[in-house]
Amino acid sequence: MKQDIVSRTAENESVHTRKGGANENVDFGPLANWVGFHLRLAQTASFQAFVQEARAVDLSPGRFATLMLIGRNPGISQTALAAANGRDKSTLTPILEDLERRGLIVREKMKTDRRSYQLSLTDAGKKMLDQLTVCAKRHDDNLDRIIGAKDRVKFLKILQKISAEIGGEE
Repeated sequence: MKQDIVSRTAENESVHTRKGGANENVDFGPLANWVGFHLRLAQTASFQAFVQEARAVDLSPGRFATLMLIGRNPGISQTALAAANGRDKSTLTPILEDLERRGLIVREKMKTDRRSYQLSLTDAGKKMLDQLTVCAKRHDDNLDRIIGAKDRVKFLKILQKISAEIGGEE
């Protein structure tokens, strides 16, 4: 059994050797077989591709997701948004401040709890969300081309399972 793992690892490592800076080969060692490492690489590649797709709109993928969640859930609290977005409130606050500064969202104290804020899109936020949704659709179509239509549902279920089990969702 150990020999099988070693040969599998060696095979995958050779497949996952890539050029580093200054034309040097980089040996990924066990990283070549670690799902988490490849999730991060895939996320980085996906974010970079989205940024290219949406370069004229000038908003990051994370901010797009935040706009989408607010747009689909007008009046959502910052706490609920943080949970839905997989971020803690302290990470979300600077994002919301940026979106508010750009005139894309409005934060208002909730009538039921003056310590909490509810969020909604401004007209400019709705317009930007519409523009970004077109970019995101093109980006997602490209990902579908890579993943394949028949594997999309399974791939999404696997990603959702990872998020739920590691992220603590129920």
